[in-house]
Amino acid sequence: MAEPNKPEPDEKISVKRCMKNCCLYHWRGKLTVLVPLILLPLLVHGCITQSPEIICLYLLVNMAIFWITEAIPLYLTSLMPIMYLPFANYLSSDDVTKHYFSGTVVMFYGGLVVALAIEYCNLHQRIALRTIIIVGCSPRRLLAGMMMVSSFMSLWISNSAGTAMMCPIVKAVLNEMDSEKIFDVYMTQEEEPMEEGDPPHLSMVAMSFYFGVAYSATVGGCGTLIGTGTNLVFKGIYETTFPSSKEEVSFPLFMAYSIPLVVIALMITMYLSLLLTHMALFRSGSKSGQALKQATRNKDQVETVLRGRLEALGPMSCHEIQVVIIFTLMIVLLFTRKPGVFTGWSSLLNAMPVGTSSTVCICVILLFALPTQYTFFKYCCGKAPFPGQTIDSLLSWEFLHRTLPWGLCFLLGGGFALAEACKVSGVTKYIAKAMSGIQVLPSRLVLLLILIFTLFCSAFTSNVVVANIVLPIYCELAFHLEEHPLLVTLPPTLITSLVFLLPVSTPPNAIICGYGNIKTKYLIKAGLLPTFWGLFWVYLNSLTWGMVVFPEMSSFPDWAKEYKNKTKGGIQLDNIPVFN
Repeated sequence: MAEPNKPEPDEKISVKRCMKNCCLYHWRGKLTVLVPLILLPLLVHGCITQSPEIICLYLLVNMAIFWITEAIPLYLTSLMPIMYLPFANYLSSDDVTKHYFSGTVVMFYGGLVVALAIEYCNLHQRIALRTIIIVGCSPRRLLAGMMMVSSFMSLWISNSAGTAMMCPIVKAVLNEMDSEKIFDVYMTQEEEPMEEGDPPHLSMVAMSFYFGVAYSATVGGCGTLIGTGTNLVFKGIYETTFPSSKEEVSFPLFMAYSIPLVVIALMITMYLSLLLTHMALFRSGSKSGQALKQATRNKDQVETVLRGRLEALGPMSCHEIQVVIIFTLMIVLLFTRKPGVFTGWSSLLNAMPVGTSSTVCICVILLFALPTQYTFFKYCCGKAPFPGQTIDSLLSWEFLHRTLPWGLCFLLGGGFALAEACKVSGVTKYIAKAMSGIQVLPSRLVLLLILIFTLFCSAFTSNVVVANIVLPIYCELAFHLEEHPLLVTLPPTLITSLVFLLPVSTPPNAIICGYGNIKTKYLIKAGLLPTFWGLFWVYLNSLTWGMVVFPEMSSFPDWAKEYKNKTKGGIQLDNIPVFN
């Protein structure tokens, strides 16, 4: 009997290569199909036992895996609640979809639009160059100036937009440093080998400018509600979960809570950390220390270059002046809407409650209503011929449509819808009950463990995704621990943004790694100390200054006790669906 033909060695190699390529290039498609199938027993078990929390947990786990792996784009994964929740009999389609364009989402987009208006008129470059020149042009002063600008701008616009605005300025400054031989901007082949055709790697001193800009933007974003997406996720989830809360997290109160320690103190320690690790602080005799001494002597050359770039921008145009006025108007309106210290303007109006979204929209509409200049007035009473060219508005819709990240609407809305479903179904109670064993520990230790756990999760996936997943659980955990919900939700919200270890941790990290061709190993080394300081200041702030701003956080409030008794642990029993 003839033996079957054995595959030739070349055929085996070809099969292996095909399998490898199939797994390498098509793993997302396989994961998209396999994950729901592997988790299907969870859904079946929930239906058989009539456990609404298990059925909702199926959606939560699927979305968490798809968010982390990005097997399906982040924004499309966020649409899954629209499909799943009405069929699961948790929420109607109208109740689900209203979360995707809530007041919190509108406020976030309004902040982004104002940020794009600043970029559109090139105002950000003028602010940055002016501040840097005032602070000083030696390398260490230059780093301080860039960090100050990046942090301030990110208070009012998203941290990713602030980083994207500052990166071209950093690159231009480093190019001038390289051309004038102020200090070594790039590593040598011996210091960091590179393949032929690859761009050169930045030196440690040069990388510190990118790190400083990104880290400062992240820290600045923690200072206001509109600075980063996680703050708005917190606001949306907290207000949805605790509608009877007596403590409103208003714009000025949030700033008062986070600015002194989480922003200012962290900025100072982070700056000192970068000087220590990248700018030879206390190591003046080292090679880097000697190079920085020489660069400090040549600071006048740098200042001349920067002044030349500032003069090239010319005087402030009517366009820029109007954007500054509208930007200032937005800040004033947000501060005075409901400050808590005195009667806000929204309380003086005989109208329905006016939220922050309406406030921001006033400024957004003005950006499209006002022209860039007013030369047309001289033609109002004149005679023909009249100019036939139209005058542009302060912000172009084409520019906005092209550059605004519209998908974030789905990401934020999907998180809010998922949080509402977890609350209604009992998933948060289910998970919080499993974690309730930590209530035997001191409350301060519990808070520290929560912060460390959240920080660890945020190191490996998007901070907005982590906030959407863990904050509903922490809201329910507050009832089991009998701690004020703000105490176990607001500090973790801030810590999700203060992870500087990997590109995926926060958008600014990813932006500088791509823009500056920075390897992950350098990002990890640079981010260790700032991450530690972030954990330290958030924890200290929650136990000290935070108690001054929100004195109610020191105890379990009466409204929470009533809410707990009414809902038997935080779940509204009359909303839980009954499965037959």
